[in-house]
Formats: sequence, C-alpha cells, structure tokens
Amino acid sequence: MLDRPFWKERLQQAWSEAPIAWLCGVRRCGKTTLAESLGESETLFVNCDLPATEELVRDPQMFFKGCKKPAIVFDEIHQLPDPSRVLKIGADLFPKLRILATGSSTLAASKKFRDTLTGRKRTIHMLPVLWEEFATFGTSLEQRLFHGGLPPALLAPSKKPSFYREWLDSFFARDIQRLFGFRDMNRFNAFFEYMLRQSGGVFESTKTATALGISRPTVESHLRALEITHAATLVRPYHSDGRGEIVKAPKVYLFDTGFVSFARGWDPLRATDLGVLWEHLVLEHLQAHLPATSIHYWRDKARHEVDFVVRRGRDAVDAIECTWDPSAFDGTHLKKFRSIYPQGRNYLLTPAAEIAYSRQINGMEIQISTPDELYVR
Repeated sequence: MLDRPFWKERLQQAWSEAPIAWLCGVRRCGKTTLAESLGESETLFVNCDLPATEELVRDPQMFFKGCKKPAIVFDEIHQLPDPSRVLKIGADLFPKLRILATGSSTLAASKKFRDTLTGRKRTIHMLPVLWEEFATFGTSLEQRLFHGGLPPALLAPSKKPSFYREWLDSFFARDIQRLFGFRDMNRFNAFFEYMLRQSGGVFESTKTATALGISRPTVESHLRALEITHAATLVRPYHSDGRGEIVKAPKVYLFDTGFVSFARGWDPLRATDLGVLWEHLVLEHLQAHLPATSIHYWRDKARHEVDFVVRRGRDAVDAIECTWDPSAFDGTHLKKFRSIYPQGRNYLLTPAAEIAYSRQINGMEIQISTPDELYVR
C-alpha cells in the first residue's frame, strides 16, 4: 500500500477543525485505500456497500457507543438510507470521535442527505496522483499524462482501453444514475466523451447542444452532474468591468489526463499533445494546494489569454501560465493582462525548470519553475 502523506496531512488538518472529514473525489482516485491506510488498531472501517451495514448502524447511538477505537471510517456512506443522521449523531453525541466519510460527490448532491452537517464537517477533495507524488508511485511525467492519475491505471504496465471504458460505465451506473436519475447511459456518455475531447477549452452550451443533437437544458444538467461528482472543473473568467474581457463563458477541464488522451485517441502521445495535458496537471496542483481559493482564467475579445488567475489580497492578482517549453513563451498575452491588472506576481510553470529562477520577459519579472515552487518564495 503506497503512502500518500499529502492527503493524510489534509485529513489530520480537517479533524483538527471538525469531527467529520468528508473525503470526496472521483471513483478509483484512492479514497478507500487512503482510509484503509489509517491502520486497523486506530480505525474501525465500515464498508457501506455491504447490505449488513444498514442493520449495523440502525441505532447510531448504540453503534457509536460500542466503538472502542478513536476513529471510524464510513466508506461509500451515501449507500446508507439516512447517512446524514448517522453522521450528525456521531458528531453531536461523541465529539471526541474522529469520523471519516467517503463518497464521489459533494455531500449535498444526494437527496439522502437531509442535513449537510454545516459546522460539523470539513471537506477534502481528493484528486488524481499529484505532481509531488510521482516519486511515491515510481512514475514519470509522460506516463502520468498518458495513463492519468487514477492509481490502478497509472501503475498498469500498459494503457488498456478496457479500463477507461469500464470506468465510464461504472461511473454512470454507480454515481450519475443513482444521484441524478439520468436514464440514457448512451446519451450521457456521448456528452461525457465530447467534453473530454473539448477539455481545457471555453465551453459554449448552445454549440455543445447542437453538436450532440440534444437540448441546451440537457447539456447544462449533464455538466452540472459532472461538476458535482468532481469529474469536471469549471474555471470561470476573471474580469472587472468587462473592458473587452470575456465575462461569462467558463473553461471546462475534465478530471484526468488519461481519460482526456483516451477520448481524443492520443496513443501514443505526440509533442503537440503535452502542453494541454500539462495545463490539466497544473490545475490539479492548484486545486490541491489552494482548496479554498477560486481559480480563474483570463481572456479578452482579442483572444489574449492567461491560463490561470488567482486573486491575492484586495488588489493583487497573480497570473499563472503553463508551458511545456519555456523558450517558446514570449509574454505578449501576459503583458496585455498586466496592462489592466498591474499588481501581482507572474509565474511560468514548466516541467523543464530543474530549479526555480526569475527572468525578465517583455518587461515583466516572471518566476519560472515547476509547480513545487509555486508560492514558495
């Protein structure tokens, strides 16, 4: 079992703030493995997929009273008839007990959760294998981009299309259908794969509806389902008073580079494929390390664009550009952004930077580094 200290630290931090840690993330990203790694001596592991579990927790107060361990894991807790009642009783009557509940979606997505446990929980969004976890998994950057970051796929000796196809079918049956009641698997999967092929681009619901031959409300409900289940991230445009800036259309990034390359038929990867996949990996790094921060992109109507924008303080706005080859970056788009938003730091994130350094490009000071050095200095 591979140790994942980043996520263990996030879990301990969550428990220091609230009795319940809600661990969410897409199927097969490692939630159950992380929960099991906490150790049998310290943790009671409850598999909520098992039919017997419902009877086990029928009387939550008696169940918690009988627990002799300092922590309890409820894996796939949304399978219980009334999961919020179980968690609420545990948090309110046994405040010293640490509770970890896992699930694919946001807690409020399921109609079973009559109480979203405000004030009693902290949410941890677990992502596919991160940049700083490559050494633990013994993987290269190229393999991570090609196979993706779900551990079973990443550790496989070769990329097997059957894994990705089976995952898509399971995702619909176990998450989408149960949570949202969508009945047409083929239509939903056609939408999902279309979004994978468009991943990283600006999203237009009308264009998508026309391309797939479905209604705009269907497109929007399907996209919302992907967002709730953490299969898609909407990165909204940054703007002030709209002086020639894009103000509405989000960019949509799907959850994993392995699925993006699978849907696009990128086998093997070519040099021209690496830049957009690297951008996905950087976004995951930002989501992991800045979980409470809104991440945006910037674009104007003249098509100048900055990959990611993070507000820092009242006036400062940091710009984060992603590039596979730093020698090809000229800073024209970033300079246009800085003509509107002059305050903030400039970052150029690239896998080619073995050590972090600063450089003047187009009259701007830019820190060039891997994601490890972001916000370090």
